[in-house]
This record gives sequence, C-alpha cells and structure tokens, in this order.
Amino acid sequence: MFERQSIAEMAGYVPGAQPDGLVVAKLNTNENPFPPAPAVMAALRDIPADALRRYPDPVARGFRQAAAALHGVAPEHIIATNGGDELLRLAFTTFLDPGGTVGIAEPSYSLYPVLAAIQDCRLCRAPLADDWSLASGSAAVWNAAGARLAILVNPHAPSGRLSSAAELAAVAAAFRGVLLIDEAYVDFVDPARGHDTLALIRDLPNVLLLRTMSKGYSLAGLRFAYGIGAAPLIAPMLTKTKDSYNVDAISQRLAETALRHHGHAAEGWATIRAERARLARELGARGFDCAASETNFLLATAAHETAGGAEALYRGLAARGIFVRWFDQDRLRHRLRITIGTPDENDALLAAVDALSRQA
Repeated sequence: MFERQSIAEMAGYVPGAQPDGLVVAKLNTNENPFPPAPAVMAALRDIPADALRRYPDPVARGFRQAAAALHGVAPEHIIATNGGDELLRLAFTTFLDPGGTVGIAEPSYSLYPVLAAIQDCRLCRAPLADDWSLASGSAAVWNAAGARLAILVNPHAPSGRLSSAAELAAVAAAFRGVLLIDEAYVDFVDPARGHDTLALIRDLPNVLLLRTMSKGYSLAGLRFAYGIGAAPLIAPMLTKTKDSYNVDAISQRLAETALRHHGHAAEGWATIRAERARLARELGARGFDCAASETNFLLATAAHETAGGAEALYRGLAARGIFVRWFDQDRLRHRLRITIGTPDENDALLAAVDALSRQA
C-alpha cells in the first residue's frame, strides 16, 4: 500500500447522486434549474481553434477584469480557480502548515474535513447554535486551538441561514488567522436585505471571499469560481501555489461572458427566491418545518408522523424519480435538504410527498 497512512484512514467526500435512471426532479445537488445566459452559449459556439491549441492565460486576466468591474475592486483582489474546491485547497496549502489547525462551524459543508485530512490538519469545530447562528466566541475557540485558517459558509449550508456582514466582521476582527467566507449561495440572498460583504475585504486584511459560477450562473458543469480578498492574500495563491494553468481557455471565456451578462442570471435568482418562498409554504402546510433560507435550497424537518422519518421519505422520493439530499449526520438525520427547482419540478416533489403520505 503506497498511500499515506492518513489518506488510508480518511473517508472521502461523498457527492450528491447523479442518477442515470428515472429522473423526474433532481433536487439534490443545488444546481440552478435554469440554463446559462444565451450569450454564454453563443460564446461556446464561437470558441476558435487557437483557444484549444494554445495554453490559456495563466492568470485569467479577462475574467479577473470582469469580476473586478462587477464588484468594484481592482483585478489584484481577484483570483480565478477551478471551482470553489480549488480555492479551498489553495487556502489550506497557502495559509496552513502541514499538520496545522483549521477552524470550522459544525455542521457545515462536508468537504472541509476531507480537505483537512488530506493536508494532515487538525479540525477545531465550533458548534452552531440551535437556530444555526454562529456561537459567540467562535473566534476565541479557534484562536485558543492555534488555528491559522477558519472557514464559514454563508449563507450557511445546509440550513440556508444568513449571517450578517456585521457578524462576520466581528469574527474576522477577533480571529488571528485567515477567515475564508464561502459565499457559494450568496447570489440567492434577497436584495432587500442589503447584504454586502465586499467592504470586509477593504477593511480587514484577513478576509477571503469565495464566489462560484456553479450555482448562481448555472455553470456547475464548467467548474469555475473565484476568490476576492486583499492583494497580499491573493498574490501568493496567484503566483505561487495554484496550478500553472489552473483554469482552461474555454472556461475563462464562458465565465467572463456570464459575468458580463449578470442581469440574465439575476432574473433567474428572483424566480428561485419566489419558488423558495412558495415551496416553504407548501411544505409547511404539509407539516414540515423549513429553516429560513437565503439560498437555493431548503432544509426541511420531516413531519413527526412521517413513517420512517426523513431517511424513509428520501428513499421513497428517489423511487419515484425525485432526488433530494439526506445526511446521516448528527442534527441532520431527521431533515432533508431540497434544492429549489423549476415550478414544475417543485410541483412534482409536492405531489410525490402527498402520494407517500397517503401510502403511509
């Protein structure tokens, strides 16, 4: 056996199922139910042969300029990455010594412990409060453990709860390492809330924001994301620790086009927010308790009378071609995470829930 002992002993990340049989509604991996902007598809058709023959721009200048213009920062505050997972890996390898300590909230995105195990890092877990809010003193707990990196997903996964920019600023100011705020779902936050974390990277030298094209821009298959942070945080990742050509020429071109047609994506976000509210009401009428969400999914607690609980419901839905996510994990076993689909997909989910309830 040639793998490192720590790799042999760890469990890998388990992605949501990609079913190849009957699929009525795929609501398990938080994919955007609407297609990318027409301009993105046009750009794909117009890719020249030279874009494949030559190496891509190693620092994705065109994309970084588009992202900088969208967010009102300079390009040196932006790094393009091969999905959000690469930015997370870069944070581990750039800011943590092997065997160092990383702080996370619990529960959270299940990839974080996997990345820690790969890097032989220790985890310092700060349990979330009953309402999924950050526990007071989380930064102090991480500091006491010697953490040099902490990761918070906001809006939170899997609950959908949004922590305010002020809450995050307080954590970052108290924490002695790099605070990476994973904003994979931030595009779905209600604009009326006025949520904006960009001021954090201007005011605090230790904040790194993760943004992705996968969810909001309907480009999960492209594997493209980016980080926003103070130039001294971005520079070592951009020039030292990322792969030489980490994002390919096609991905750069399509991601840049998507950002420059931001308005098209925003129309889809509005529809998803409306469907999120409708689905929460409909599930509530059926006895589910849905956590308040600012994402493109709901965390739904199964009704007490549901035979077999959330796991049985998850399996019953899958048998009908309705795929949602169930986690065999403390605080989550009696809940389902349900991606917001199209109106028809959401109706199919509700019909299947009703049918299973009658069958019980």
